Amino acid sequence: MVKYFCSNIDIKSTWDHVVSAFWQRYPNPFSTHVLTEDVVYRELTADHRLLSRRLLMKTNRLPRWAERLFPAGMSRSVYIVEDSIVDPVERSLTTYTWNLNHTTLMSVEERCVFLESVEHPATTQLKREAWISSSIYGFSKPIQEFGLARFKSNQVKALKGLEYALTNLQGTSRLLALFRKQTSQKNPQPLSLQPALTEPFLTHAHTHTLTHYNPVGDFTL
Repeated sequence: MVKYFCSNIDIKSTWDHVVSAFWQRYPNPFSTHVLTEDVVYRELTADHRLLSRRLLMKTNRLPRWAERLFPAGMSRSVYIVEDSIVDPVERSLTTYTWNLNHTTLMSVEERCVFLESVEHPATTQLKREAWISSSIYGFSKPIQEFGLARFKSNQVKALKGLEYALTNLQGTSRLLALFRKQTSQKNPQPLSLQPALTEPFLTHAHTHTLTHYNPVGDFTL
């Protein structure tokens, strides 16, 4: 069996801001387990879609029982491939990530779709899905349960990291706007650097977990 996770979240920010923050979300204080990120491929297609592939290195602390299944000499770092497609016409950002190593112990595939909300202005809808499996005979079920719990914890941190990037992005945008306004005035006033945000970004979160398999499909670049 494969563990399947799905959540739907409304992000109270424009799609443009969310996409910009997506590329600037590392480093942040909520994702210290992300060690490195590198762009290995990027292409702008004839229909104006941006295709990217990034390689990330992450680390996660294993529970004590899992240490017995983990060879002593094996690296604790996990290499993650992240494919993404930005479609400015459809106003969508789709990402697909999967781990390259330690796949026998655990394989995690994730797909996220960021869509501009039609019903709510200045709102971006995020649908996140994950498929978690293990090939360790006799231990696959507890490993998958652990992987699901760890994924839920990490996706909360990922959302906080995105909110952190959005806060910084809005703060920078507001400061630049104020600076342009000040430089255009004859008698400029002192700049106010008070925070612009009074409400949380994330609202209307819905999550459910199933145990059946939902194929990811052909997404890779």
